[in-house]
Amino acid sequence: MILKDKVVVITGASSGIGALTAQMLGKRGAIPILVARSTDRLKETAAGIPGVFGMYSCDVRDAAAVKGTFAQILSTYGRIDILLNNAGYGKFAFFNDMEAQEFDDMMDVNYMGIVRCTKAVLPSMLERGSGQIVNVASMAGKIGTAKSVAYTATKHAVLGFTNALRQELRGSGITISAVNPGPIATDFFKTADPSGKYEKSMARVIMTPEHVSSKIVKLMEKGKEEVDLPGLAGFGIRLYGLFPRLADKLTYKAMNRK
Repeated sequence: MILKDKVVVITGASSGIGALTAQMLGKRGAIPILVARSTDRLKETAAGIPGVFGMYSCDVRDAAAVKGTFAQILSTYGRIDILLNNAGYGKFAFFNDMEAQEFDDMMDVNYMGIVRCTKAVLPSMLERGSGQIVNVASMAGKIGTAKSVAYTATKHAVLGFTNALRQELRGSGITISAVNPGPIATDFFKTADPSGKYEKSMARVIMTPEHVSSKIVKLMEKGKEEVDLPGLAGFGIRLYGLFPRLADKLTYKAMNRK
């Protein structure tokens, strides 16, 4: 896909890979539409975007707000070519140390936020017979680790949703894609692990947001259905799928650094 003049809606666009992806898309001549809760932070991100762009304050937890925001975007721009479902957060803690409400809250943003946004955009894509929906999942959606029970569950849900919807929409002209990154050096860890210990322990393998955003843009250009980041980790995940119990025993210490 040539991204020039494509209307790309990005949730969670006020920071991290959402913000960087918006800026990269702007440089390619696309029309990034930034969606996030914080208007002030959206303005900061927008300052680095060349060309035409849009900006909307919206909380993906609010079904009415999501429906209204996407209706505004469709009315203003006439279409949405690509939806990047990027909004999400994590919190690392042992299962017994987290309240049930925290599981609800995380699922409401990470999973139901994607459901709400996809619901808002899919009918128009089906009418046109084209479009792409890109869901930012995680390597956590393929393999679980200690102290990430709640977060891992949300990302498993995202991948299950993505894979099933892809099958449902075969032949419709709409591409359903998943991006599964490992640790990224963003503000994500300020909430997930305020101590900073996990980020430091992963310093040798943690990815830059620039690298991940560039891979997301490339996935859009090529119309790919899935990308695992880093690639070597994706290979490891495939091996894990063949020997899950053995892999758990052999990699427990290496994988559980939170």
